[in-house]
Amino acid sequence: MTTLTDTAPAPSVFETVESEVRSYCRAWPVVFEQARGSRLYDEHGRPFLDFFAGAGSLNYGHNNPVLKRALLDYLAGDGVTHGLDMSTTAKRDFLEAFRSTILEPRALPYKVMFPGPTGTNAVEAALKLARKVTGRETVVSFTNAFHGMSLGSLAVTGNAAKRAGAGVPLHHAAHMPYDNYLGGQVPDFLWFERLLEDPSSGLDHPAAVIVETVQGEGGVNVARAEWLRKLADLCRRRDMLLIVDDIQMGCGRTGDFFSFEEAGITPDIVTLSKSISGYGLPMALCLFRPELDLWQPGEHNGTFRGNNPAFVTATAAIDAYWSDGTLRERTLARADRVEHALADLCGDDGRTAVDYRGRGLVWGLEFADGERAQAVCRRAFELGLLLETSGPRDEVVKLLPPLTATDDELDEGLGILARSVRHAAERPAVRAAA
Repeated sequence: MTTLTDTAPAPSVFETVESEVRSYCRAWPVVFEQARGSRLYDEHGRPFLDFFAGAGSLNYGHNNPVLKRALLDYLAGDGVTHGLDMSTTAKRDFLEAFRSTILEPRALPYKVMFPGPTGTNAVEAALKLARKVTGRETVVSFTNAFHGMSLGSLAVTGNAAKRAGAGVPLHHAAHMPYDNYLGGQVPDFLWFERLLEDPSSGLDHPAAVIVETVQGEGGVNVARAEWLRKLADLCRRRDMLLIVDDIQMGCGRTGDFFSFEEAGITPDIVTLSKSISGYGLPMALCLFRPELDLWQPGEHNGTFRGNNPAFVTATAAIDAYWSDGTLRERTLARADRVEHALADLCGDDGRTAVDYRGRGLVWGLEFADGERAQAVCRRAFELGLLLETSGPRDEVVKLLPPLTATDDELDEGLGILARSVRHAAERPAVRAAA
């Protein structure tokens, strides 16, 4: 006869009903209930410091009070929630704030398109527009790139595991080496330009080039400003549109509102999502030079492209954080703080860490293998810190703290990270369960 204590716990509804595709919940096996600022709380009230920030969609923290107040007031007044691409007061307020506070001070002449609620919707719109404008099919992307999970976005993504999920061939894309992919052994863009010059290279004249200034999912690979300027020049000389995917690195993550500002370039097309709503609400933008606006009405659409609550919180975020340079300067100052802490964690044997890199408040700590990086993240979770891995072999621990985290919270997280690295170094790496 068995008793209740002899039996295994009953499977949760997440295990019995939800698909096996679920991911983050496997790394963080608790049930979260509340979130405020830089912390999430599980259903038992245990706090977790969040250095994941919704994969970069919560740059201003959880339930930011300024944004929440604007949202609650809008909903209490029966504001339009779903509006397709109808004209609404919420959309007008956002467009006016985005133009006057973000675009005009940077001399960016972009038209604004609402392609759908997610980053991959924005990338699909950018690819489609580039092909429509140029009449060409091929789009060049880079090694270790990640641009989304729909078919067009996957075609310009480098990760083999994600590409395999497509189930069909992924065409009309070509992949070139990202900055420092070859360790500086050859001049920048030597291979790319040689292919463009040679009519027998097999590379069809590209419609566009799509690039991340910092590859988040690819392992926090940071492109040099010089490299980005050379890429922009190459695109101009070779009649290719330049698309910057700023979905994870935009909205202040690297310091400036747009991550390409540091390089002094003006892309032809820019994609934004994640933190553009400021509150974690689904929203995405595709920005492009006015002369590229060749769309016919309804030619690219989506039922949820008019998420008016997201317009409300996006406007509040712009007004609160981008009317002056305070957030930018604060983010850049914190970058030095993080860099010094990560430098202390790098050793020669790979058991601590072998390299670190980043910009603003996106940083990666690279280990000799993915098992070691995953061990660090597991220990950090046990100590109350949420981190994820990235890179082609999950060998990089990625830090994405909210831009609004306090100095004490930043130091607390870096302290837990250091303890987790030391803990993992003292123990043999153990392969994580699938």
